[in-house]
Amino acid sequence: MPRKTIVAIATATLTASAFAAVSPEEAKQLGATLTATGAEKAGNKEGTIPEYTGGLKEIPASFKKDGGVRPSPFANEKPRLVIDGKNAAQHADKLSEGTKELLKRYPNTMRLDVYPTHRTFAAPQRVAENTHKNAVSAKITDGGLGTDNVLPGYPFPIPKSGSEVMWNHLLKYQGLGWNGRYDSWNVDAAGTASLATTGDVTYAWPMYDPRKSGAMKETDPFWYVKLNYVAPSRRNGEALLVWDSANPLKHGRRAWQYLPGQRRVKLAPDVAYDTPNPGSAGASTYSDAGVFNGAMDRFDWKLVGKKELYIPYSNYRLTYEAKPADITKPNHINPDLVRWELHRVWVVEATLKADKRDVYSKRVFYVDEDSWTAITSDEYDGQGKLYRSGFNYASFSYDQQAQFNDTQAFYDFATGMYNITGLFGGHHGLKYLKEMPSESFWASEALAGSGVR
Repeated sequence: MPRKTIVAIATATLTASAFAAVSPEEAKQLGATLTATGAEKAGNKEGTIPEYTGGLKEIPASFKKDGGVRPSPFANEKPRLVIDGKNAAQHADKLSEGTKELLKRYPNTMRLDVYPTHRTFAAPQRVAENTHKNAVSAKITDGGLGTDNVLPGYPFPIPKSGSEVMWNHLLKYQGLGWNGRYDSWNVDAAGTASLATTGDVTYAWPMYDPRKSGAMKETDPFWYVKLNYVAPSRRNGEALLVWDSANPLKHGRRAWQYLPGQRRVKLAPDVAYDTPNPGSAGASTYSDAGVFNGAMDRFDWKLVGKKELYIPYSNYRLTYEAKPADITKPNHINPDLVRWELHRVWVVEATLKADKRDVYSKRVFYVDEDSWTAITSDEYDGQGKLYRSGFNYASFSYDQQAQFNDTQAFYDFATGMYNITGLFGGHHGLKYLKEMPSESFWASEALAGSGVR
């Protein structure tokens, strides 16, 4: 067969697979051998990952209805395993590179307290039903950079590519939205902790608005965030508004910023990609938030497969209860306050395209199979050396049947500093939205009024 014919066939095959959903026959796995959102129902052969039985069903008696603080349902459990510098090599196959680096650098203080695994996530019925429909009808577009025909649910529960896994992460169900006051802290290489920001934040996912019907269009926004900074004093009065849409090539990120000194709202196109995040003192980029967010056009995305990994999980105490002074220890977060569990994760490798520029040459993401949360990541510099790692200290909001994903830490191995954000202890926790705020709330014109001091 002529070479041109082979290339043409290969190109046609790749193009078809990029746009095709799974077959109705394959989709029958959902709710059978797979959960409604695509995870393996079965546990592992060792019994250290249990069978999925429907998610977390019991709400702690100490939880106050409509309260913003969620006590841990596993507060009385003890670790089943402790991993530290002495035995890290025995567990290396189940550790991310960033986790191994922390154990290697700080063998006397860093450790993983590994608790029994609980598969807490459960999607609401509407999300589960739409996920099943999406499996056969949702489409990836523009070579994986956009989506189309996505109903309010996970678009690709049986993924065939790395970009499909990452779209599941970006469009994951987190409720209609939530708001609260949080703290973000930086810890420098000398171990000194300083308050980066305190802010009032509102997140919302309009694609899950129950008043909407039909599939999301490519130009529709799927995520809003509005931030009003109240501390430290040098940032008091600043405000930020961001919109992300279903296809960033057709409708790119829109961001606006209000700075009190300028007394005006201005477009903020640099609040994206590898622009250093000032709130983390440069320990992370804007695309690191949430472990990953934003457009995927700078990288080629490869689905490596699935593996078992020790990851942060069900970290209620860290998010809601712990005091910053108890968390922000030199070199790394206080290991006494972090809960680790063994879970299966999807592994996605992103390699920088030859014609693109970015501070990272490669990124590796580990995405929880149950909730589709990018739970940890490893970032590499231009020489291929491990540069940074991000960790998501997620927990399941049992009163809302939604995953919470915004307590995060970012370690910069080049400078020895780290940032932790999404700490709600000492404030009033976070409360979920009962309805979507009006369009005027998300308008750039309203940003100046919300940020005025």
